[in-house]
Amino acid sequence: MYDLLLKNAKIIDGTGSPWYYGDIAIGGGQIKKIGKLDVAANRTIDVGKKVVSPGFIDMHTHSDLVILDRPMIEEKIRQGITTDLLGQDGIAAAPLPVEYLTDWQNNLAGLDGTPPIQWNFTTIAEYLEQIELKQPSYNLATLAPHGNIRMEVMGLANRPATDEEISQMQEVLRRSLDEGAVGLSTGLIYPPCCFAEMKELEALCQVIAEYGAPLVIHQRSEGDEILESMDELITMMKRCGAHLHFSHLKNCGKDNWYKTPDVLRKIDEARNEGLEVTFDQYPYTAGSTMLSAILPPWAHDGGSEAMLERLQDRALRDRMVAEMETAGKGWDSMSKWAGWDGIVITSVASTNRQSCVGKTIREIAMEEGRKDYAYVALDLILSERNAVGMIDFVMNEESVKQILAHPAGTIGSDGLLGGEPHPRAYGSFPRVLGKYVREENITSLEEMIRRMTSQPARIIGLQDRGIVREGLRADLVVFNPETVSDRATYDNPKQFNEGILFVIVGGHVVIDGPKAIDQGSGEVIRRAYNKDRESILEQIQ
Repeated sequence: MYDLLLKNAKIIDGTGSPWYYGDIAIGGGQIKKIGKLDVAANRTIDVGKKVVSPGFIDMHTHSDLVILDRPMIEEKIRQGITTDLLGQDGIAAAPLPVEYLTDWQNNLAGLDGTPPIQWNFTTIAEYLEQIELKQPSYNLATLAPHGNIRMEVMGLANRPATDEEISQMQEVLRRSLDEGAVGLSTGLIYPPCCFAEMKELEALCQVIAEYGAPLVIHQRSEGDEILESMDELITMMKRCGAHLHFSHLKNCGKDNWYKTPDVLRKIDEARNEGLEVTFDQYPYTAGSTMLSAILPPWAHDGGSEAMLERLQDRALRDRMVAEMETAGKGWDSMSKWAGWDGIVITSVASTNRQSCVGKTIREIAMEEGRKDYAYVALDLILSERNAVGMIDFVMNEESVKQILAHPAGTIGSDGLLGGEPHPRAYGSFPRVLGKYVREENITSLEEMIRRMTSQPARIIGLQDRGIVREGLRADLVVFNPETVSDRATYDNPKQFNEGILFVIVGGHVVIDGPKAIDQGSGEVIRRAYNKDRESILEQIQ
């Protein structure tokens, strides 16, 4: 007797192969049999020739803190997502030295929110154990974040690391990988990652080359200097021999949109020369992050408390505004790209500024009878103690399509889950399947499913999922390819999609039509590595 039987499935197996019809028998959390089956099961679902595919793997998420408060994040699971990749942008939950707890909470507030959780972890191992205790309804893996590693070794200061400190960071990274992290992340626009020299990052990438893990990077420029940024990373990674994965690949700023074909050409050239380069992408023309990302890097020196002190200094405020208006070499100005009517506030911490949510900086200024828009933004960061999220409109549709058509890509929602979020938190995966595959025919359905399933699984080293195959984990999604679509909008983002019929995690149905069922059937994924590092290094060299 099997636990679950899916009858009359149109199976898209995640490999890119053409679909085929079959039945799928599930038991003990695994796919046991595939074929024309006449077997008994505790529950049989006739899916009526709808598509059954592997569960989707979200390659860029910010569920790190929310998962400790809400073990069933329905807005994610209803997209067909069965695995989230945490630890993004080099600034995440762990490792987290106790002495920096308050400062780090403030630093993450605009990105990951301020859910009512207990911060009783200091290492990757302890953090993953805390998630496990919450019995999540879907699967979680994490990267080791560069900023956290740097903070553990040398705090939040804006200075180059010494050789000894770099060596210590390498050991913290090794410890984090041994504890199950699936790769290394960094965000070169976020403190303290943005304070690091390339020498430091290269030393860390030498470690991930030992382990065969990827660098997942928010590169230092995604517009004005995007081609130069890609060149320096590709050159560095060729020396290291490690896998380079670009986070939320995009090309920002109207004056830069023409560069998109060159961006993709660089990826193709690097791959042709033997460097593994991949990326993730969300299917929208607006980004979303913390509002304080509009500030120049020096403003963040010493952490969020030091940044808030600078925001009270008139001369330093004037300097920030001047640099935000002009940008500069090595730093992207989001406010210059978007303009003050292209930045929308998505979340604030206090009750007395909730009226700002859903409004642009220009609209907030007009309500206050002001025209000094940049200073209005600075005042909001200060009054909310950095706990402010934003949406920034900086991309164009043609670039989104060009990037989405590239076979080295995967999908990442990059959704911030607080306040009135970017619609990508609710609609990314259905939007790709409905708008870009069915309606615009950017690529075939089989190819896009591959990029949502087996490709991300391979990148982060998951061997037991991502393909519909006997013996693999039963993380599956059932959807109607004729109706699947997103409903979330910028004006009304908290809307679930259409067309995702069932989501199965570890053999348990967690989305059953209109019902969401908290089964606690997810697992914390810890990547296991080859411990014979000397042999690995010899192969690399």
